[in-house]
Amino acid sequence: MMPQSFSRVCFLLSLIFVLVASPVAFGQKKMDRIERERLKTMLRVVKETVKDNYFDPSLKGIDIDAKYQKSVDRIDQVDFTGQALGVIAQFLADFDDSHLFFLPPALTTSVEYGWRDAFFGDKLVVWLVKPGSDAEAKGLKRGDQILSIEGFTPVKKEMWKVRYFYNVVSKRSLIRLKVLSPGDSAPRDLEIASKITKLPRAIDRNTLFTVFDTSGKSDIEYNYFKPIGNIMVWKMPSFSIEPADIDTMIGKVRSSPNLILDLRGNGGGLVKTLERLTGWFFDRDIKIADLKGRKKMDPMEAKSMGQSVYKGNLIVLLDSQSASAAEIFARVVQLEQRGVVLGDVSAGAVMQSVRKPLSMGGNDEILYGVSVTNADVIMSDGKSLEHVGVIPNQIVLTTPSDLAANRDPVLAMAVKLLGGDITPEQAGKIFQYKWRESGNNEIIEIVVN
Repeated sequence: MMPQSFSRVCFLLSLIFVLVASPVAFGQKKMDRIERERLKTMLRVVKETVKDNYFDPSLKGIDIDAKYQKSVDRIDQVDFTGQALGVIAQFLADFDDSHLFFLPPALTTSVEYGWRDAFFGDKLVVWLVKPGSDAEAKGLKRGDQILSIEGFTPVKKEMWKVRYFYNVVSKRSLIRLKVLSPGDSAPRDLEIASKITKLPRAIDRNTLFTVFDTSGKSDIEYNYFKPIGNIMVWKMPSFSIEPADIDTMIGKVRSSPNLILDLRGNGGGLVKTLERLTGWFFDRDIKIADLKGRKKMDPMEAKSMGQSVYKGNLIVLLDSQSASAAEIFARVVQLEQRGVVLGDVSAGAVMQSVRKPLSMGGNDEILYGVSVTNADVIMSDGKSLEHVGVIPNQIVLTTPSDLAANRDPVLAMAVKLLGGDITPEQAGKIFQYKWRESGNNEIIEIVVN
């Protein structure tokens, strides 16, 4: 992530050696001796970058030099460039740190699998299918539970690695799923072709991480507002906006005595934006969290907006995709008893990281990079949210059947707690997702009803 920013790495990486060898992995190239040595050099530079910059000088007790040597031996055993890149990615994935990851070279292609999924409780469920995609043609539907991906059972705490693997390290031309639709007694197997597109641009030091962001950012770009009686619902999909924009958005909700801040699917963004938003909800300055790194770091703090702060009732909605700045804000609301948090346990991916663009070669320069965690985030109760997440004051889960029927029990419950009355069916109609293509980009928009 960018310095002084928080965003979730939303992309799977278990058993890389086996998976990258699959014939459906895109862009396999057999290595010669020179290529093999080049990739070993890349691995060594990645190791040294982590040793010099990782927030914990003990490297979480991992013997990185011994692990490095095993990875070198593994590169000697594989035949294809993609396999070797997978070994380097696995080298960092073993830290089990959502903000420490390898960005391989040759990111000039994008992949679209044709659906979006998320965990609801412990179930991985499809919440959107792209119209006209092979996924739609093969019968994948909203509300389908994904029981396995390429034969592996999805696990919530490991899903960021899965997404990282299939979207960055080894883009697939075909994905095999086992799914179960609501009401069905037996699962079905699907083979779904993906869409891989050549990006019409060159990668340089300025665009290296931008390409990664494009494959991992929130699909939804805009903030949305919906009044329900004397309740305002603010759907905020990202903290990747300018802090000053928060002032404009607060202006849209200020007059409402009740606010539902919907941070479901919000993967984080800028620290300054988090601080600005927090300052609008407290009549005193707040220390959001301390940053624990190798060197002393300034804490995250929110300066109150004084008499202008929003004083109404507040409910914050979370789900498993709510990460970094989104879950930090929700936890501050809990710790300061400013409002109620409702929904599902958040992602538990809150570390701060810096990005290190790297290169090798002369005239034919090869660009790659590493995201290195440079700080843990310690909340005011002395605890970190990493791998834990925010546990809502009241857990309300959306089921596969709810998704299939376009019901939103979480929003309906929030409205009820604030004195309103809508059914889950009515709540599910307020924010309708629409998927469309725009040039080489896949855009998901929300239609507010």
